[in-house]
Amino acid sequence: MRLRLGLAALALTAAVVAVLVSIFLVRNALADGDPASDYLITQQTFLPLSENVSLSLEGEFTRLVDDAKAKGFPLKVAVIAEPTDLGAVPSLFGTPQRYASFLGQEDFYFWKQELLVVMPQGYGLYKAHGLPAADRKVIARLRPPKTADADGLVLAAERAVRALAARRGLTLSSASSSGHSAWRDRLEIVAGVLVLAALALVVRATVHRR
Repeated sequence: MRLRLGLAALALTAAVVAVLVSIFLVRNALADGDPASDYLITQQTFLPLSENVSLSLEGEFTRLVDDAKAKGFPLKVAVIAEPTDLGAVPSLFGTPQRYASFLGQEDFYFWKQELLVVMPQGYGLYKAHGLPAADRKVIARLRPPKTADADGLVLAAERAVRALAARRGLTLSSASSSGHSAWRDRLEIVAGVLVLAALALVVRATVHRR
């Protein structure tokens, strides 16, 4: 019984710490010198803070990048709509390749695979230990998005990711393999939080009785 209670308490503590760390990263990213560098430590994608991306498109893009990773092409993507998305380094807006190099070096200790940056002016690529020349050619052939609309930029990022994957002979899917919708995903998260809360109450009541 004590072992079960100990394991339950440990699991609850780990979950609470994970939530607190996530909140800390998000809050600090909003005021950090480079928000994307914080987000991309734990996530595959960074989407504009200045513009809202539609939920359906956000989910589709996330699944696309996840599928690329599952098929052997891991990469992270930063979509930048406005200078404010760069925090304290707005001078790098409009220069996607410069920013890609800057961002890649910021997250060097966390990510050494390919990094894609998408801005209205075009695309930037970076890889810590040498970017394939063929990937540079693929990106060079793509037309700049020429829009600050968040959805338009994410669609351009999708095209870039698909093009890079196709260069490797990969065909990516953005469909959810489990068939979950965005709303169902949210319900699962809420259910998980409720379960953790109930577990905390059980542990507390048990300890109180003892």
